[in-house]
Amino acid sequence: MSEPTLDVITIGRSSVDLYGQQIGGRLEDMANFVKAVGGSPTNMAVGVARLGLKPGLITRVGDEHMGRFIREQLQREGVDTAGVRTDPDRLTALVVLGVRDEKSFPLIFYRTDCADGALDESDIDEAYVASARAVVVTGTHFSRANANAAQRKAMRLARRHGRRVAFDIDYRPNLWGLAGHGAGEERYIGSDQVTRMLQDVLPECDLIVGTEEELHIAGGTTDTLAAIRAVRALSSAVIVCKRGPMGCVVFAGAIPDDIEDGEKGPGFPVEVYNVLGAGDGFMAGFLRGWLMDEPIATCCAWANACGAFAVSRLMCAPEYPTWRELQHFLAHGSPERALRKDGVLNDIHWSTTRRPQPDALMALAIDHRAQLEEMADKAGAPRERISDFKVLAVRAAAQVARGEAGFGMLLDGGYGREALFRAADHGFWIGRPVEKPGSRPLDLEVEGMASLGAHLAEWPVTHTAKVLCFYHPDDPGDMKRRQERELRRVFDACRSVGRELLVEIIASKHGALDSGCTAAVMRRLYEIGVRPDWWKLESQPDAQAWAAISGVIDANDPLCRGIVLLGLDAPEAELTRSFRLAASCPRVKGFAVGRTIFAEPARGWLAGALDDEAAVAAMAGNFGRLVQAWRSAAP
Repeated sequence: MSEPTLDVITIGRSSVDLYGQQIGGRLEDMANFVKAVGGSPTNMAVGVARLGLKPGLITRVGDEHMGRFIREQLQREGVDTAGVRTDPDRLTALVVLGVRDEKSFPLIFYRTDCADGALDESDIDEAYVASARAVVVTGTHFSRANANAAQRKAMRLARRHGRRVAFDIDYRPNLWGLAGHGAGEERYIGSDQVTRMLQDVLPECDLIVGTEEELHIAGGTTDTLAAIRAVRALSSAVIVCKRGPMGCVVFAGAIPDDIEDGEKGPGFPVEVYNVLGAGDGFMAGFLRGWLMDEPIATCCAWANACGAFAVSRLMCAPEYPTWRELQHFLAHGSPERALRKDGVLNDIHWSTTRRPQPDALMALAIDHRAQLEEMADKAGAPRERISDFKVLAVRAAAQVARGEAGFGMLLDGGYGREALFRAADHGFWIGRPVEKPGSRPLDLEVEGMASLGAHLAEWPVTHTAKVLCFYHPDDPGDMKRRQERELRRVFDACRSVGRELLVEIIASKHGALDSGCTAAVMRRLYEIGVRPDWWKLESQPDAQAWAAISGVIDANDPLCRGIVLLGLDAPEAELTRSFRLAASCPRVKGFAVGRTIFAEPARGWLAGALDDEAAVAAMAGNFGRLVQAWRSAAP
């Protein structure tokens, strides 16, 4: 028998969940929604991937945007998608849900003839099932004949190859046709037919997990202990009873006289924000331990902690903890009952769930506005032509990048609006400014924190906010306080709407740049809670300066993506020398240079001395040489 390459394969539902953001309101009144992958098996697959396992998923999605969203998100999370089939005839399932209060979570399932509901035996490949150490089947997908047959086939194949079978009862009465469309949050309706169906599955399982209500439907009685005994009479599996804030209780052998005499792990009482998806997060934590043959108490601790994270946050899969986040919580706890308010956990969560990016970044920066306006005015050209020139810059960058990863552009949403659209065609990393050009003290283009957040929410989720601050350690106190306040506003707005942040610091314009200057600025910004994903810094005077900068990042945010160098219109030869010095710092990942690349071509083009092709060629040549200079310098 070949060794498995996956830890677990989950089977069944896969949907796009739309979460209403007006907490405490009726679903009828929801005005804004956020999108996430959903469906119990999909949530579990994401959850165990975040905890360091290698999961796969067997499901179907539609041949449309929502189906592609699910597939792409699974791939970003590290879930193997070889078992995800695209159904050309059906749409991806949708769920619309909200949070009314801590006990009411209205939701509507849009599952009429949906893609995942059409799962059948043809979707179950023997070699794929055999490639995992275990499969997870879910109760909902036993409610339809075709999906029932698919899951039973997977269970038979798992048994044939010596793999384990886990069963999440996952009981949704309305998905069994026992309640109407508006009863999506209903958790229990007794049904002899459902009980018979589930009891036929139990003997083939190694692990059975359910809430008290789910064990009631599986056991055929609303007496919890009696239901567990009924399940034990049919199965020798490990039985896990989830009990919400009370944690869980586990029965690996005979059922005792008192439910409290089962095996337990520590519970984590937290403020309930949204219980939807909490069971899937719990299951991910339990699977992490069970599949690694950890003691039951450890499995329970991990499961209870993952469930606590889920109920304390709004969404399902996107809110589940990563392994690093979970370990920090288990080691240190939290001062907050509402874990979503814990700044340390939020920082770890953000940094460990960001979209993957290449380790290097080489960017053509042309988010300049005032400088290009001055060039246009001197050339006697209409300022409107700046927009056309920025489109040419995108062409130049694309010529150099040739489709490779690790290239990007800094572009604004004013003159650079059309260029932003064209840059999307090339898969560039994109950074966009939010500061007023040249402002000191720092001032933002959009007034007010709320409006800044609303402004950022209109951006594609892949765009990074860039804020330039002229900050020197010797600045007057009032200047520092105002600039720090604005930087904190930008950071808070970025985190609130899920956009990455690049902070650009230029100190040399307003004081001496010694070996400790930039490091001192960065240390202060970390102290006030500004933790950018990227730093953009000017060339430093010596290796000691870079060592100090690296030390500040290591001490305050080891998960920071890194540093890119700015150019300050320096000659190419000078930049090449600064690249060699900066390359000694492992935190420096590349550069984002502007005027050194585009200034002379812009002047010539705006004056009519260069045509489009010549301007593109000149910028591509300048950019290409800097790329080669960086690659030659970088280790």
